[in-house]
Amino acid sequence: MVRESALRFGAQTDEVTSLLRIVNMVRTGEATTRPEIGRLTGLGRGVVTQRVEAAIAMGFLEDGAFGPSSGGRAPRTLGFRSDRGLIVVCALGALHIHVGLASLDGVIIAQDHRAWEIVRGPAETLEATIAMVEKLLATTDGRPVWAVTVGVPGPVDFESGTVVAPPIMPGWNGFDVRRRFEQHFQAPVWVDNDVNILALAERVHRRDDAIDLIYLKVGTGIGAGLLSHGHLHRGANGAAGDIGHVRVGDSEVICRCGKIGCLEAEAGGWALVRDAERAIGDGAVGVLKTHHDAGEQLTPELICVSARDGDALAIALVQRSARLVGESIAALVNMFNPSVIVIGGAMAGAGEIYLAGVRQRVYELSLPLATRDLVIQPSNNDVAEPLLGGAELAIEQLFDVTFPRWFASGVPTIERVRAA
Repeated sequence: MVRESALRFGAQTDEVTSLLRIVNMVRTGEATTRPEIGRLTGLGRGVVTQRVEAAIAMGFLEDGAFGPSSGGRAPRTLGFRSDRGLIVVCALGALHIHVGLASLDGVIIAQDHRAWEIVRGPAETLEATIAMVEKLLATTDGRPVWAVTVGVPGPVDFESGTVVAPPIMPGWNGFDVRRRFEQHFQAPVWVDNDVNILALAERVHRRDDAIDLIYLKVGTGIGAGLLSHGHLHRGANGAAGDIGHVRVGDSEVICRCGKIGCLEAEAGGWALVRDAERAIGDGAVGVLKTHHDAGEQLTPELICVSARDGDALAIALVQRSARLVGESIAALVNMFNPSVIVIGGAMAGAGEIYLAGVRQRVYELSLPLATRDLVIQPSNNDVAEPLLGGAELAIEQLFDVTFPRWFASGVPTIERVRAA
């Protein structure tokens, strides 16, 4: 058995290193039998047996059915104990709360959703979120919570778990989201921007751990999540990808962040609603005006639906947004050279009307080499995407980043995960 002291403050022996590797090989499906582990690691049969038995005793692995024989006795397969704990995932949006529970392999086993305005502030919002999670936990078999992830629609200092000057989240600036969840669940917590989490969901869907991808969310606001060789690029302080506040040339419009001429203030969903109401007031007619005159609240989703229905005003608004977004993201394409750009958020609901406008400007303004193999496509539009991405964030942090710190105790704790 691995001694507790062997992993204190991240110190590793050869035994611990090989044991960690074996658990992760089985967890990821790289190896599923003892002979496969031996071939891939170069460890002798006796050493493999010893390490596997230690991992089973610690509760990380379990024996499964017998696999196919290659001539001798059929080897017994191994499986990762994904049922040992639960991952709590919380996705906070401008107008909703979405929560879920996942097993340690990222499979969503329960979820709940409700309408909610995040402007109600952190105390009330997090209280409502925790209550939703507790309701889900009450339906489970009592497995402990191993990790919590929280996605928010604003800039996040990933290291501290605090929200920093979020334009659409009044009252949240500097709020320590991580601490509130750690206090309640007594488990490690990671907080990130919602678009980063959506980018991780795309990595799950594509099963490509080395992909170069930009996830562009154009909803009420605008933001991008960047995957470089499969790894999130957050930047020095977590602000990477916040293209919603790059300057649009010649714009004098005041943004919600207080600056002038931001992309979001010209092309975001709230800007399109503003411009649609102004145009209707100036005499524009069509489908959008009919909805407006019937007392319906104009929303980015309604503008997209109206564009698909042929409304001239809606089409003009959607095409202008796509053109401006395409111009801004072209600079990212030249610098970042992704293989895929995924467009999600409310504005993606306009379909090819929006995608075509983005593609046109990206291909016009980006270097030929940067766009030679570039694919620009819509997201899966799966309501579970934020939950999948949040579970993936927890799995990555637990097993790729912090595993050596808490491995010996068999259960992640706040203190061990946070250990330097």
